[in-house]
Amino acid sequence: MVTAPSYRFDLQIEEDLIEEVARMVGYNQLPQTPPLAPITAKLLPESQRSEYALRRAVAALGYQETINFSFVEERWELELAGNPNPIKLLNPIASQMSVMRSSLLGSLLQVQKFNQDRKTGRVRVFEIGRVFLRDPSVVSSDTTVQGFDQPMRLGGLAVGASDSTDWGRKDRAVDFFDVKGDLQTLLAPAEPTFVPAQHPAMHPGRCAQIMVDNCAVGFIGELHPQWRQSYELVMAPVVFEIDLDALTHRRVPSFKSVSKFQAVERDIAVLVAEQVTHADLMRVIWAAPVDGVLRDAVVFDIYRPQSSNDKSMAVRLTLNAQEQALTEAQIESAVASIVAELTAKLGARQRA
Repeated sequence: MVTAPSYRFDLQIEEDLIEEVARMVGYNQLPQTPPLAPITAKLLPESQRSEYALRRAVAALGYQETINFSFVEERWELELAGNPNPIKLLNPIASQMSVMRSSLLGSLLQVQKFNQDRKTGRVRVFEIGRVFLRDPSVVSSDTTVQGFDQPMRLGGLAVGASDSTDWGRKDRAVDFFDVKGDLQTLLAPAEPTFVPAQHPAMHPGRCAQIMVDNCAVGFIGELHPQWRQSYELVMAPVVFEIDLDALTHRRVPSFKSVSKFQAVERDIAVLVAEQVTHADLMRVIWAAPVDGVLRDAVVFDIYRPQSSNDKSMAVRLTLNAQEQALTEAQIESAVASIVAELTAKLGARQRA
């Protein structure tokens, strides 16, 4: 009977062999000291929102994200951005992609046209991307190029029905105020104001500049009828473009205790000139010296008498004190102070 030979492998020989191989390839000189650099997580402060969180917030409002080329048609820059001297590429990948964009609106309109050609009636899209502007004050660094500014912006477009099809309500086309409400939601707790303005891509009478803390951060408006016809769009979309920093940096809400005393409401109606805006009225009301008892002010009616060029604006005031219940004298004094301030600043007259 022949049996297979048995081999006895010494463990020490195996360890020596492994050590020799490791020495030959240089793996036996691993450092024994820990790294000296601190290892800490990069957490954003509470007052800053990440781009990822912003994308989720915009998507929650019903918009879908698009990603487009930064190279665009030179025609878009002239017509939609009012930029006659765009940054041109030395070696464009295509003739229709010869310049760097200074606005996101052209790319979004192209997305709408693509959807329109495929019979999509309701479109909600947005893009977070970089634009490229000439700026002699920019110097070269690891992240910048001398003479060129590259800010990040959020652009959006809405067209078609304001809501998805529902049996319980009639279809209504999206309008300026729908998109304005979306921007107010994204910018909260900041309270933006919308000032009538002009933009090359937008309807002259349906365009506003977005102001946050008295700083211009973007534009919102309906597409200009000329460009709607030029780009063969069936419906005029509502578009907006806003600096990303205005959306990612926001104030942290602070705690304020709720009064234990019952609030009171008083309605006032004042006649003001036609050019007085809602923002003007609110600014004067909140600046009135009422010893901190004003909690809210809401315009609930606007009436234009036929016999006058003025308009009547009715405001509901909510008054409350933190430490005690308001007396009738205190209430009447606060209302009188507000009316006096409106008279002095806006030339308002109280309606009986």
